[in-house]
Amino acid sequence: MPAVDVIDETFLAVPPDTVAAAFADPRAWRRFWPDLDLEVYADRGAQGLRWTVRGALVGTMEVWLEPVLDGTVLHYFLRADFPEATQGRPLKEIARRQRAAKSVALDLKFVLEDGRPPGIPPNA
Repeated sequence: MPAVDVIDETFLAVPPDTVAAAFADPRAWRRFWPDLDLEVYADRGAQGLRWTVRGALVGTMEVWLEPVLDGTVLHYFLRADFPEATQGRPLKEIARRQRAAKSVALDLKFVLEDGRPPGIPPNA
């Protein structure tokens, strides 16, 4: 079992391809996860991305984009260990990564929904 296992889900009231575009540019990854070096091993288009992770952690990470109603559930998974040469504090790191995952999702929600009021169809 990995030392750091983080799962998050957030609904964004935009189509999956809009959310996928936010993750398509590798420069965005550095903003979202500044201490992780990511390498794509599965680009699933509008369904998301899967990466191998190196740097502060070593393992895998995934963003799965599930179409739901008129939007997308952004599923986030991080399963990783600390590099061999270091020892971390798993509970503290898990809590930090949980907050960071929710921050990424809510920042995207704010930007991509662009002030869309609840209950209003997209592009109205």
